[in-house]
Amino acid sequence: MERTIDFAADPHIGVFARAFEEFAVVPPMATEEFAERVAEALDVEVVRTTIQGSSIIGSLLAGNSNGMVVSGLASEDELAVLREYGEVMTLGTSMNAAGNVILANDIFAAVHPEMPIEEAEEIGTFLGVPVRRLTFAGVRTVGMAAVATNKGVLVHARSTEAEIADLAGCADELVIGTGTVNMGSGLVGTGVLANSKGYVAGFETTGFELGRIEEVFGFLE
Repeated sequence: MERTIDFAADPHIGVFARAFEEFAVVPPMATEEFAERVAEALDVEVVRTTIQGSSIIGSLLAGNSNGMVVSGLASEDELAVLREYGEVMTLGTSMNAAGNVILANDIFAAVHPEMPIEEAEEIGTFLGVPVRRLTFAGVRTVGMAAVATNKGVLVHARSTEAEIADLAGCADELVIGTGTVNMGSGLVGTGVLANSKGYVAGFETTGFELGRIEEVFGFLE
């Protein structure tokens, strides 16, 4: 199976879509080919909606199997679509680009280090996981600097030992590895859609980068 795709000739597929264990959310403008490739690679149902009228779903939506956290600027119609697939929490502060500021799976959640403690704790309670305020390679938008599945966590290639140790403290026995996408970008969250069943990466991702993704997420044969 071809493991690289594009979104309207853009390799930053993680900006435009968000993958969960049983479904993936993509904007209405996504082509049938894009939706089918995501559905096949991740073994998910594809849900189409905008968030706050925008196609940058990956930047505005985060979550795990227990629920979704979404920008507080999402419309009632958009929230209704998401609620067909799970519980939904909206962010009420200026830090509302949920997909950028939250990294989550069914084991932990990491959030922007400047997120108010009360809001971080509320997110952790809603998602049913411990939560920590972290950075990767000094990047505070943890959802763009890393990708987490229930098998592993791929983080920015320049993440420090201290940052990885902080993550390991809440990520149990998950595999944690550094990597890049799209010919050297450390913002791996912008270029990978993944769950425990599969993955796809932006079309500029090299064979070496794909190998690293497969190693971290446990897809090497």
